[in-house]
Amino acid sequence: MTSTTTTNLPALDAVALTRQLIDIESTTFNEGAVGAFLVEFLTGRGFAVETMDVAPGRDTKPGTERFNVYAGREGETPDVVLSTHMDTVPPYISSGEDEENIYGRGACDAKGIIAAQVAAAERLHADGIRVGLLFVVGEERDSAGAKVANERSKGSRFLINGEPTDNRIALASKGALRAEISASGKMAHSAYPELGDSAVHKLVQALERVLRVELPVTEDVGPSTLNIGVIDGGRAPNVIADKADAAVLIRLVGPSESTRLAVEKAVEGLAKVEFTLEIPFQRLKSLEGVPTMVAAFTTDVPWLGKWGEPVLLGPGSIHVAHTPHEKLSKRELAEAIELYVEVAKRLIASGL
Repeated sequence: MTSTTTTNLPALDAVALTRQLIDIESTTFNEGAVGAFLVEFLTGRGFAVETMDVAPGRDTKPGTERFNVYAGREGETPDVVLSTHMDTVPPYISSGEDEENIYGRGACDAKGIIAAQVAAAERLHADGIRVGLLFVVGEERDSAGAKVANERSKGSRFLINGEPTDNRIALASKGALRAEISASGKMAHSAYPELGDSAVHKLVQALERVLRVELPVTEDVGPSTLNIGVIDGGRAPNVIADKADAAVLIRLVGPSESTRLAVEKAVEGLAKVEFTLEIPFQRLKSLEGVPTMVAAFTTDVPWLGKWGEPVLLGPGSIHVAHTPHEKLSKRELAEAIELYVEVAKRLIASGL
């Protein structure tokens, strides 16, 4: 852990910090550079900073470190921790701005949120609130950073997790169930299909059945949804395929058991299914007077249970996250700082 005491610091420029963070490429598994920047930046702002090592992922560049960043005050147990993730989805897009918006990869998901949380934490500390900051890696793929962080909780009572919710508190966030569906067959010359057994044909039939599966609906949350995101298989157009695979992601609105059974039944006799990742459906608390929403996406919140009662809140729209046109309104960024301060104080005062 490193620390410094800095007096008469200039006011934090959240727009400038957002752009600095965007301009550091940090796609999942390669977050080391942005983590190192935050360690130096937060130390310079007077925080006591520590890192939490996270194992390399399958796409981590050789020699690249991965670590979470925690920042607080020396020897202090925080009452509330503001948290979000440092990684982004590809491809890297450098920053830009105009009078109204900040642009670039991570503008709203979630580098603008990092900037808002740092600014809010400084305000809260100045007001005598015991506050910490937790920035993790791997949220966009497997929540590896959150799982490591959960074993190193600081004893906080509340966690305010940042994701693009249009500055509304999420009443719930959908879970995720990732399925790998694979079919096998026998290669042959395509002029003689009777001598082979097409894995691609089997997979297509299996996926057609999967698309007909009736998924659960939760009245105040909405329906589960299913996306066949990747299909791969075959050797050449003139070869009967001996293998074919598909990656499927289902957004959960409750327990996964019935969905798992339905998918297994759908592919039976044609393909095999392996469930490779599950993030549970999560209900969350709200605060009176703060607008609410339901997050159709997943977050790190289910893996951070030891960091306190969770609230999900952040600036920006999920509809532009993960797109070439990602942006964050400067007005929303400023409003998020005020909102984080307000929500943190109300949580602590209410003792929910």
